[in-house]
Amino acid sequence: MTKMDRRKVLAAGGLGMTGLIAACSGGDAPAADGNSDVSAPAVHTRKVTKLRMVTSWPPKFPGLGTAAEEIAKTVGILTEGSLEIKLYGAGELVPAHQEFDAVSSGAADMYHAAEYYWQGKSKGFAFFAAVPFGMTAIETLAWLEYGGGNQLWQNLSGQFNIIAMAAGSTGSQMGGWFKKEMNTIDDFRGLVMRIPGMGGDVLKALGGVPKLLAGGAIYQALQSGAIDATEWVGPWNDLSFGFYREASYYYGPGFHEPGPILSCGINLDVWNAMTETEQMAVKTACRAANTLSLAEYSWQNQVALKILVEDHGVQVRTFSNEIWKALKEASTDVVAAAGNTDPETKAIYDSYMAALAGAKAMSQYADGTYLRVRDL
Repeated sequence: MTKMDRRKVLAAGGLGMTGLIAACSGGDAPAADGNSDVSAPAVHTRKVTKLRMVTSWPPKFPGLGTAAEEIAKTVGILTEGSLEIKLYGAGELVPAHQEFDAVSSGAADMYHAAEYYWQGKSKGFAFFAAVPFGMTAIETLAWLEYGGGNQLWQNLSGQFNIIAMAAGSTGSQMGGWFKKEMNTIDDFRGLVMRIPGMGGDVLKALGGVPKLLAGGAIYQALQSGAIDATEWVGPWNDLSFGFYREASYYYGPGFHEPGPILSCGINLDVWNAMTETEQMAVKTACRAANTLSLAEYSWQNQVALKILVEDHGVQVRTFSNEIWKALKEASTDVVAAAGNTDPETKAIYDSYMAALAGAKAMSQYADGTYLRVRDL
């Protein structure tokens, strides 16, 4: 039904069935004697485009996986069914962490993931996911939407036949699960830990051994001793994976992911074939995911942390000042090195760091100071 048809239907609301028929058919209402020739309204078949979304998460995984499900559902509703998205969990259609290549080549149409998984293609991608000692989720979203971040992101992803956008956030993540106490920086030397992105580069700089494992493979690796420690997300997701059974020490917050952003990438050919309305539906669904997932994680993490401590005896710790200083120093070097990889990544790095400086300046008169004084 066209926009004009809809207006006619609304205008005919008080005219009874004859007025409604006339509005739908585009003709005049039949005469009272019923002699007017009224043709039945034509039936238009709506074009339905079926899309395949591959994700980096286990199927129906709380928070990460369900955010992708909500995006698919919302797009379907907003487009009145013209876009129909089918989800595939990690490994179901393509191997884990191969989602980017699948969408780039057209083997899949969309992905829901985290951009630091693609930093092997360009270090620039990591700046659109998580930066050690970087911006929080809301600060990063502000940079993307209003500070030029989205344009830089699209310039980079477009080289791979993809348009990408923010599509959720877990909020500040935890530092990880460890089988031993982490008392000094020496405890990181030789530590084999599952940790992605630039956080893994920082661990390597400190003498550790970073491993990139899909979510579904982490517990077995921790149980078998293939890794000594792991980070995943936060209390909510970590509780469901049962990491507390294999590692007693839970450290937080995570230096490596202070405000990680999830992403939705769409094959550019698929994107360009969408109508303007369909494109706006995808953008709107992703923006909604940014707000709702952040709120959901904030609440569910509180609930799960209490269970971990009270029911499972988990020892929650924070790193010593010595460790924090060493992590910060190594992170500064790693982020700067990544940001100076090539001219395009340098532009992303410069923009990100300028936004971070502005956020820090504001934070001392806003959230940063408030959170410090709230518990006085």
